[in-house]
Amino acid sequence: MIPTYLYIRVSTDEQARRGYSLSEQEDRLLQYCTLNGIEVLGIIREDHSAKTFNRPEWKKLMIKLKKKRKMAVQILCVKWDRFSRSIEAAYEMIGILRSLSVTVNSIEQPVDVSIPENKMMLAIYLAVPEVENDRRALNVFYGMRKARREGRWMGTATIGYINRITPDGKKYIMPKRPEADIMKWVFEELAKGIYAAEQIRKMANEKGLKCERNNFWKIIRNPVYCGIIIVPPYKNEEMEFVKGQHQPIISEALFYKVQDILNGNKRPIATKVVSKDMLPLRGFLQCPSCSRMLTGSASKGRNRHYYYYHCSSSACGCRFKAEEVNRYFERELLKYKIMPQAGELFKMVVLEEYRLSNREELDERATLFKKIEEQEAILSNARKKLMKDEIDSSDFKIIKIECSEELKKLEALLAGLPSKSQNLRTIETLLDNVVEMYSNIDKHYLEADIEGKRRIIGSMYPENLCFDGTEHRTVRLNEALSLILLINNELDAIKKGKDSFNLNLSPEVARRGIEPLFQE
Repeated sequence: MIPTYLYIRVSTDEQARRGYSLSEQEDRLLQYCTLNGIEVLGIIREDHSAKTFNRPEWKKLMIKLKKKRKMAVQILCVKWDRFSRSIEAAYEMIGILRSLSVTVNSIEQPVDVSIPENKMMLAIYLAVPEVENDRRALNVFYGMRKARREGRWMGTATIGYINRITPDGKKYIMPKRPEADIMKWVFEELAKGIYAAEQIRKMANEKGLKCERNNFWKIIRNPVYCGIIIVPPYKNEEMEFVKGQHQPIISEALFYKVQDILNGNKRPIATKVVSKDMLPLRGFLQCPSCSRMLTGSASKGRNRHYYYYHCSSSACGCRFKAEEVNRYFERELLKYKIMPQAGELFKMVVLEEYRLSNREELDERATLFKKIEEQEAILSNARKKLMKDEIDSSDFKIIKIECSEELKKLEALLAGLPSKSQNLRTIETLLDNVVEMYSNIDKHYLEADIEGKRRIIGSMYPENLCFDGTEHRTVRLNEALSLILLINNELDAIKKGKDSFNLNLSPEVARRGIEPLFQE
């Protein structure tokens, strides 16, 4: 008899369901070899999928067979599905083994391939396991698709959530602290448009998020965080967005606002430049010689580092001592310190103007209603054209998908809009914060950290500051701050006994700027 290798393989589900344990297969194969007087060269035990032959133990067996190329060898298994569950891979491997003078057979499904008709039986034996696998995979696919339609998240929970199981065995996801709080902070920061997404990712990692760059871009695009589950398109079925059964971390309005910023539909306010503590003005200064941006760096001295603001162009040579420029700017802030009466008057004027403003074009709610009506009109018009055979069904399907996505987005934004009373309270709070800030601007700036200082500078100057070393250039202030300062100046004039002023003040003021005391 031909010497034989015994090949036994099992997968976890079959071991539990059918009892195809490794020991049971081994006993049956050894008993068969004993009864038939077959020499056993070795026993190969495999615990790996049979979809391919990329299996650890099978690879080791192939190395042994190639060393015994001139020796006729047989491989025995209990059934053909132990050998392979892919008919294509099975025939390919049978051809390779034939070139090595190796044959394969099964003790429960023996096939004599020397008889041509028996090759039909071999095809059936090899096809049945693959059909079983495909049917099982299809059942799982439809089951997962049905679960998604019910609003259930399938698979491992994304960052910020954790997998859980109900007492009756149903799986679900729930927010995981503190990752969920960090993800909420990420979306809120993205919505502000102040930092680039990569900077926010790095800051989130410092908070403990642990997320790589590619995965970060995927998760901030995932609507699961606002309570929506995506059902992917399949054959003739369109993509669906269904309300999830899990607890959302953020609102739909916030999610779609972030998507607008990421897509470039809404221009961010500004992308901040990360600076060292000694260089708070880095990224805000313009070179007086070549109009490039002034950057900042440190030079190592004998006992400490010396910081400088210098031109980003090495050929320019413009450079200022950071310590002197920072001190000058701190003194300049005193010019923007407002009187309490000016702040109160500014609040009164702004709130009164808001109450009297009823123009429809300024009402965001009305704008959203108008956009929703436009999308519904487009969809209705497309439906009429389809009925008149002016467009085909594929074109209508594309229009319907685009309109449905836009309508869902607009409705989410509309639902997230606060009421007018909420807006008024929000404006009052913001005005209180602004007045308090500029009433003690020098104190707030000196006590703030590096990011706080940069936030104050950015709020004051919509354009870059410019120095020439001897005198300051004119700089445009924030319009609200300009109006407050104008009121502040007029109130100061009244205090000194000058004429009173008219409340109908122009928001334009003489431009201010700052200059360093010294230049090196």
